[in-house]
Amino acid sequence: QLGLVESGGGLVQPGGSLTLSCVASGFDLGRYTVGWFRQAPGKKREGVSVLRGVGRAESTYYAESVKGRFTISRDVAKNTISLTMQDLKPEDTAAYYCTGDLRQTPSLQSMSLLPELWDYWGQGTQVTVSS
Repeated sequence: QLGLVESGGGLVQPGGSLTLSCVASGFDLGRYTVGWFRQAPGKKREGVSVLRGVGRAESTYYAESVKGRFTISRDVAKNTISLTMQDLKPEDTAAYYCTGDLRQTPSLQSMSLLPELWDYWGQGTQVTVSS
């Protein structure tokens, strides 16, 4: 069965850190464009970060709101992707979803703006930033 499962969410104080993980089953994540989206109550699903390629061919995109604070990574051997989040802010509070898609176009930024393009989604993990 094909699927993605996230873990690592939780409650953290402002300025704290969390690392989200996502493991794939039934397909090889190394061949996919992968990403993280988030959705806060009453808001649209927002692209946080996208990664394409492996090794020297790897490229990444980050939303302006998280640039410099979040890092996306892929572990091909473990068939997982991660999102390391630092200096968390209350506005980062949301359900976070990992996603994957085989397509190699359009651009990473475009894919971050078009959640409807993505084939596979995890069930989401909640991140709450509060004191």
